[in-house]
Amino acid sequence: MPRRESFRLPRHPASVGLARRRVREHLAAWGHGADDRAAGDAVLVVSELATNAVRHGPPQEREFEVAVTALGDGACLVEVSDGGRDTPRLRPVTDADEHGRGLHLVQHLATTWGVRHRGSHGKTVWALLTRRPHPEPT
Repeated sequence: MPRRESFRLPRHPASVGLARRRVREHLAAWGHGADDRAAGDAVLVVSELATNAVRHGPPQEREFEVAVTALGDGACLVEVSDGGRDTPRLRPVTDADEHGRGLHLVQHLATTWGVRHRGSHGKTVWALLTRRPHPEPT
């Protein structure tokens, strides 16, 4: 049975850490331990998506929403919604760039991800994270 929790946070840089903590706590309460790759990846992905909402959300918007869903097969769905209407896109980055890698990280960690437009209510960026085996030691 899926379990879902959503919460709103102020559009402020300090909210990114709070989003990570709350997602980690919700997943732990639902049985996803510290060694669960999907849960760890979900925390990292929510950090990237929340950072984008804080940095690129509409100036007049004061809050953004985070939702996390634990699915029955151990997968996690992370969603971050804001009032912005622009579609986030991967952009080329170089080794010298200090920003712009967040969606590349999301694409690498997520089984799939995308954007759901909500008309005049903005957009939701979502990512599905499934259990992956731990890499073999080298």
